[in-house]
Amino acid sequence: MNMERSRLKILVVDDTKTNIDVLEGILSNDYDVCVALNGKKAIELTEKIKPDLILLDVMMPEMDGYETLRIMREKNILQGIPVIFLTAKADSKSEQMGLDLGAVDYITKPFNPALVTLRIKNQLQIKQQRDQLQRQTDHLHELVDEKTADLKKTLKVMLLSLGSLAEYRDPETGEHIKRTQIIVQRLAERLQKNPKYKDIITPEYIENLTTAAPLHDIGKVGIHDRILRKPGTLTQDERKIMMQHPQMGYDVLQEATKELHDSPMVRIAAEMALSHHEHWNGEGYPNHKKENDIPIGARIMAVADVYDALVSKRPYKDPYPHQVAVSEIIKGRGTQFDPDVVDAFLSIADQLPEIYERFKDTSSSEECKD
Repeated sequence: MNMERSRLKILVVDDTKTNIDVLEGILSNDYDVCVALNGKKAIELTEKIKPDLILLDVMMPEMDGYETLRIMREKNILQGIPVIFLTAKADSKSEQMGLDLGAVDYITKPFNPALVTLRIKNQLQIKQQRDQLQRQTDHLHELVDEKTADLKKTLKVMLLSLGSLAEYRDPETGEHIKRTQIIVQRLAERLQKNPKYKDIITPEYIENLTTAAPLHDIGKVGIHDRILRKPGTLTQDERKIMMQHPQMGYDVLQEATKELHDSPMVRIAAEMALSHHEHWNGEGYPNHKKENDIPIGARIMAVADVYDALVSKRPYKDPYPHQVAVSEIIKGRGTQFDPDVVDAFLSIADQLPEIYERFKDTSSSEECKD
């Protein structure tokens, strides 16, 4: 069954009944005509019925057409609705003012039916073409957003898998990746409340940081097993080799940012891999950066990484109790660690035993106990 196509709506705004009757006579055969006798009513009707075009008289008492259009624009209720001014006398200055306000045309009185019909038809065709283009653009944006989301999801999975390589090379770390990822996310969410970081630590940054966190030790895949798996204290030479892993990780990830068109997620991962062993006072490695020269993501990871190392069992040490590890983090405030990050850490410290209960290392069941 064919359904009759709904007719376009035209809002006529004029305080003179004669003008309204003339326009209704011209337009009613082709359009649904709505009427407002003043600017206030025109604003109300525009919000309510969303006409396809507005014919707006310039000279009206209390609120003229220019003021009416100005308010409509301020209230953002036009949404692409074309406005044609109706006027008995259109001088160039008045026309310019109306066009500056966003009107698309002028129709002079007395009305010429053929001219009125033609000008309205032209403006409605332009609006329909613009609306169709906008729908196509919106659809294209939706497709792009869907594709971007799919690519982002794929990138997350790839980064997590890549981060797991370091864990497989160093099995004693167990659930280290998952735990530090959770701590990094909670620290970032806490720091976001600090006015100092509100423009840096955005929701998007937190998402990227959390996804990138598993890659902080990816450089360890370049360290030989005899050093990485050594069940004891490293010699000075071995320690020098181990201290190369931040640069190794950075080099790999920095190359990846080129291939991924400088993906923020991978860029953050590269910064974190390179600088998570830097110290607030400049005595860390590999580049002896200090304070705010160290990227905030690396400063966050530094605290999460050290806490996890303290409460976890290693071949060369037993796990520290939770409170002892917290005390060690406090000792490093302002020397090894960013004071703001330590303060954020202390605000979430009581949440950590529960996290470690969920993500225990298989080699130890004694970690993170008070």
